[in-house]
Amino acid sequence: MKRHVALVVLLAACTRQPAVPLQTPVKPASTSPASMSHGEARIDNPAVPLERAADAPPRSTSRLHVIRLRTVHVDHVIAPGVTYQAWTFDSVVPAPTIRVTVGDTVDFTLVNGAPMMHSIDFHAAEIAPSRAYINVMPKDSVHFRFVPRVPGVFMYHCGTAPVALHISNGMFGALIVDPVVPRPTAREFVLVQNEFYLAPTKDSTRPRTLDWQKMLDLAPDYVVFNGGSGQYAAHPIQVNPGELLRFYVVDAGPNRVSSFHLVGAIFERVFEDGFGPAKLGVQTVSVPVGGGMIFEARLAEPGLYPFVSHAFADATKGAVGILRAGNPAGTTGH
Repeated sequence: MKRHVALVVLLAACTRQPAVPLQTPVKPASTSPASMSHGEARIDNPAVPLERAADAPPRSTSRLHVIRLRTVHVDHVIAPGVTYQAWTFDSVVPAPTIRVTVGDTVDFTLVNGAPMMHSIDFHAAEIAPSRAYINVMPKDSVHFRFVPRVPGVFMYHCGTAPVALHISNGMFGALIVDPVVPRPTAREFVLVQNEFYLAPTKDSTRPRTLDWQKMLDLAPDYVVFNGGSGQYAAHPIQVNPGELLRFYVVDAGPNRVSSFHLVGAIFERVFEDGFGPAKLGVQTVSVPVGGGMIFEARLAEPGLYPFVSHAFADATKGAVGILRAGNPAGTTGH
């Protein structure tokens, strides 16, 4: 009986203790990088480098495309003061955008200039991987041809195992396959979303490397468009109100879905990969990892229009940009 009373007293004492919060609550921000809604990054910021113009290459008139890519390991700038030891095709992250037309012949050569095995995987190609997507040793090459028959925008990437390692380190790009009958004239842009997972460092002056466990845990430090964090907010893309805009969006991942959204506009048409009927009047569409979609929209009036991944943790980590329609007054220099 005494033991029972003692246990009741002990339990009562425990229940009277104040609850300990599991984590410190996040306080609402009192300031914002920009003076507008959805301004997740500072606008007109010369401190942020413009690593890659977003403009799509023009439609090709050639029926034969001789493409040669070389794998190279280089230092890549993600954000001011943040450099990454990237693995690349042709020294850039993302890799060069390739543009062809349905029925064209792609004559492709991969040259391995890196100190380890690499390979290639074209999502637009219908070809035996065991023949074409083979591992290429340093100072060696592989050559093959394919004819794309499905229009759209497709990812290409290194497929050497572990594939997540090679994609995380920068080996991915976009391939646009145009339909035989051209799409309506538009201002065209390519946006490739990816993540960076940074290992801890004691020397902030040295390039960062991949944290494999962060990558497995889906915990990126940066989520970006075209290799640079917030670069199209720091350097807004100039467009005209009312003109047709077309975005070729590829999600290279390796993990995070891109919930692509244009603030202040509704997409007139969205093409999944680019084949089949379009979705009409869409606010947000999730581009799957390894997938691509084509988005078309018009901006109703002059102003600043953010485009983001509407997974806002990712927008906060860099997946944000700005379209400047016309010459709006009083909206720059935040």
